[in-house]
Amino acid sequence: MMKLHLHLLSDSTGETLENIAKAALAQFDDVETLRHFWPMVRSEAHLERILQEIAQNPGLVIFTLVNKEVRRTLEARCRAMGLPAIAPLDGVSHALSGLLGQEAKARPGRQHILDAAYFARVDAIQFTIAHDDGIAAEDWEEADILLAGVSRSSKTPTSIYLANRGYKTANIPIVIESPPPRELFSLKNPLIVGLTTSADRLIQVRRNRLLSLNQAPETAYVDQEAVVREVAFARRMFADNGWPVIDVTRRSIEETAAAIITLCNERAAAKRDA
Repeated sequence: MMKLHLHLLSDSTGETLENIAKAALAQFDDVETLRHFWPMVRSEAHLERILQEIAQNPGLVIFTLVNKEVRRTLEARCRAMGLPAIAPLDGVSHALSGLLGQEAKARPGRQHILDAAYFARVDAIQFTIAHDDGIAAEDWEEADILLAGVSRSSKTPTSIYLANRGYKTANIPIVIESPPPRELFSLKNPLIVGLTTSADRLIQVRRNRLLSLNQAPETAYVDQEAVVREVAFARRMFADNGWPVIDVTRRSIEETAAAIITLCNERAAAKRDA
């Protein structure tokens, strides 16, 4: 197991840097990463204190700093210490500058301005929370996406992730003994997507859920035949209504959401073409 000191310096919240570092580190195994997070770095005095920490814990330095003086100081000191200092957004900014014919505005945190997209995202999150697990069916026509699936098929976490991307998302559990409301089958606006998974995986997830709640791990909820029947019932409903289906058995929440967003984009493009 290798040990890596990772220094993340940002003149704003550092959210972008954290996501970049997380994505890059996911490509490497057996690395113990010690993260040193330095947000709101906007003065050389502040930078000086950070450089002392970097000297004591040398490693990789990744930064997003628009102040030229602060940036030059950081790069010069890192060179003197023999440490790599990477500005991951430089390549994208330079390419955009060339294509657009204008210089990038050196304004830290500009992406966090409260614009219309921000408020749309807040609205989507509020809608999604209020329409979890089959609640408020009378509002489903307002949704962008509606997820349907048996219990523990990752409907709620996927809905929340999509809401954070700005999509109003409702979800409903498919239960053999309790048919969904008729409103589900007459919706026009939302994209209805069926989520399914393998019975074995579903049983494992449900059994872990029961154990976390200190409930008996052997019930009809995790019975093999009952679960197989339940999954088949949901799949038949999806097929009968022509809803797209995503198998989440081996997908992360992010991968499932990405597939759903692709379906949304394809649907929007088809409407435009029509």
